[in-house]
Amino acid sequence: MNETVTTTGECPRELLAEADFDGELDAAQAAEQAAHRETCVHCRATYERLARVRAALRDDELYHRAPANLRADLLTRANATPAAATRRWSRARTGWGIAIAAAILIVISLPGAPDLTGRVVDDHVRALQPGHLWDVESSDRHTVKPWFNGRIDFAPPVKDLADQQFPLKGGRLDYIDGHPAAALVYEHGRHPIDLLMWPGSGSADPASAAKHGYNIVHWSENGLVFWAVSDVEATQLEDFVKLWRAAR
Repeated sequence: MNETVTTTGECPRELLAEADFDGELDAAQAAEQAAHRETCVHCRATYERLARVRAALRDDELYHRAPANLRADLLTRANATPAAATRRWSRARTGWGIAIAAAILIVISLPGAPDLTGRVVDDHVRALQPGHLWDVESSDRHTVKPWFNGRIDFAPPVKDLADQQFPLKGGRLDYIDGHPAAALVYEHGRHPIDLLMWPGSGSADPASAAKHGYNIVHWSENGLVFWAVSDVEATQLEDFVKLWRAAR
């Protein structure tokens, strides 16, 4: 018996459009959904609606830093002991007051939408799951580079750093921040290094960061943005970036 899938929209893949936007699909599913979206007005409309909401939430005018005295007062109320709170409010108001204060504190601390650094790290962590690190496994750049032909609309530069102790291991197709990305996989001392890239612009000077125990270096050159992420030491990842950028 065939099972009928029912959704709130007019395409049974609309829920996949939402999962795709939230970065919950693997690379193959995301690429398939992106191709489907090109011919489906319903999924495309869903994706565009979510993109508009995200863009609106990133508007700096929506966020205002609370005055220092307000933040201090909220912290005091949120951390107040039950006895102290009881003296200030009735029992009913105490629970609501602390809950509201805590909620406001959370909102104050939110930076807006999830940052791109976090999404890159999340993608790297997903790729570390068995069978997800690469779609093409090869140490030969002349094998890895042609593999991307027809799968993305740009030619990723693939470089061999085996002599510098950063051997190429393979590549995969990813989908980050709403667009396809090429991921090159290198290795250093059995630690995978993801080098993700896609068309874009930004600062040419590498910037370093750390998140959830992973080190990140990102920069822009030749019409592409690059994100290197790994659990190797920060200095080792910075060395990798310097060697990769200098290689031909």
